[in-house]
Amino acid sequence: MENSNHVILLVEDNSDDEELTRLAFKECKFANELVVARDGQEALDYLFATGKYSGRDICDQPQVVLLDLKLPKVDGLEVLRRIRADENTKFLPVVMLTSSKQEKDLVTSYSLGANSYIQKPVDFNQFAEAVRELGLYWLVLNERAVTCCK
Repeated sequence: MENSNHVILLVEDNSDDEELTRLAFKECKFANELVVARDGQEALDYLFATGKYSGRDICDQPQVVLLDLKLPKVDGLEVLRRIRADENTKFLPVVMLTSSKQEKDLVTSYSLGANSYIQKPVDFNQFAEAVRELGLYWLVLNERAVTCCK
């Protein structure tokens, strides 16, 4: 497996949205590995090296987390809370990528420390463009703080 600083963690339970994201990344020619967690608990296991990811180095975090709000087991807002509460992940870039149009979801996401909130466009071309811009910023331009306390 590649070094995780070249990994994008997509936390998405909808297989159609996952496939659209994969297609958009392919169209944009991103070389980053896309790791998919299909529920909030799997995302937490990946990030905190527990469960099926217990052998993973917790200091080897993804470059960015694309986090859906509505997830099985643990919802996206709780995942975000736990990311921000832990010394190993508190500075990890988290982009809420959701179909929610509710103002309270937007406000809560930012108040919990989301770096960005993007509403999923319905049209594939718009979605591919949003992914291209997201990738340009978070994967190329953004300088991120890296901390690891183990």
